[in-house]
Amino acid sequence: MVVETPGSQSSLHRANLERVVRAVRLAGSLTQAEIARTTGLSAATVSNIVRELRDNGTVQVTPTSSGGRRARAVALSGDAGVVVGVDFGHSHLRVAVGNLAHQVLAEQSEPIDVDASASEGFDRAEQLVARLIESSGIGADKVIGVGLGVPGPIDVETGALGSTAILPGWGGINPRQELAERLRMPVQVDNDANLGALGELVWGGGRGVKDLAYIKVASGVGAGLVIDGRIYRGPGGTAGEIGHITLDESGPVCRCGNRGCLETFTAARYVLDLLRGSHGPDLTLARMVQLGREGDPGCRRVIADVGRHIGMGVASLANLLNPSRVVLGGDLAEAGELVLAPLRESVARYAIPSAARRLSVVSGGLGARAEVLGALALALSEVGDSTLLDANVPAAVAVS
Repeated sequence: MVVETPGSQSSLHRANLERVVRAVRLAGSLTQAEIARTTGLSAATVSNIVRELRDNGTVQVTPTSSGGRRARAVALSGDAGVVVGVDFGHSHLRVAVGNLAHQVLAEQSEPIDVDASASEGFDRAEQLVARLIESSGIGADKVIGVGLGVPGPIDVETGALGSTAILPGWGGINPRQELAERLRMPVQVDNDANLGALGELVWGGGRGVKDLAYIKVASGVGAGLVIDGRIYRGPGGTAGEIGHITLDESGPVCRCGNRGCLETFTAARYVLDLLRGSHGPDLTLARMVQLGREGDPGCRRVIADVGRHIGMGVASLANLLNPSRVVLGGDLAEAGELVLAPLRESVARYAIPSAARRLSVVSGGLGARAEVLGALALALSEVGDSTLLDANVPAAVAVS
């Protein structure tokens, strides 16, 4: 065995290998020219490294085109391992299995009352993960990471829920630890808004930008913030709680205890009550959006009002963080311009011109899949590049 010396040619070569693997892992697939731009390595160095990684089975190379020219796309080998994404919504459980080339191999969703019982939710998740891995024809030993999403704030250090008021049946539960013990796999956990942002960043409406906010409107309102290509969580994990920006200090009492929070003017639990007298007690946010798209005047008015209020919150974000894109997710995003047009009007009115001028506001491209794909992206982001290399490189080579 040859021991690497810091600063030696072997350690530099190893570092360059890891840089290339990391760039490909995070992007899913890159041409060699894109790898060179991303890593800062020369084209010749990238070419040699890609050849070495291909020969040892770490990456696969396929012909493609870039800018009208022939090129070679580099992706991690499908045999390098798989990751699992688990997304708990208030009324659903969704699980996906994907490989390191960012290909989704299997995906399934089930209705479930997640709020009622954490134990039942994790039982169902454990069963669904096992079923999908088996149906994919992949051995459980190939799973190298799991991403978990829950609809509530997460303490970034402990992985515990920051507020049990959001999930009353989850008191005393540490979601990361619970799922890791059941699956016997490493688990990373985050809240649903952050994972929606990650999903859209990698696969959807946020591709190609490094600074964005993903706004999810459902039973609550939250934002996932991406700054310089990375999720920003804050020291306590509560960054992005846009739903608790105060719009009217004499307004309705919010579940957080304050009055007039953005959430009290936009979340499903509040706005649907405005229509249930005329549209029935079983009205849902998705149904309201559908009726609005079909021309229902009451639903269209409520959707527009919600858009204007969200726009006020987005304007505050734009003034503080100056993102280049805002992606609207959740059921409300299906309303399209019915909600986006008034949202943009509020941003234009309340944001400073320099922030508003550079901001694009779009609907999410992934719909209900954003969070589970974000869970896959979270698991992918935590895969160790050394682990991937050592899984394919002979031991004598890996340390020389």
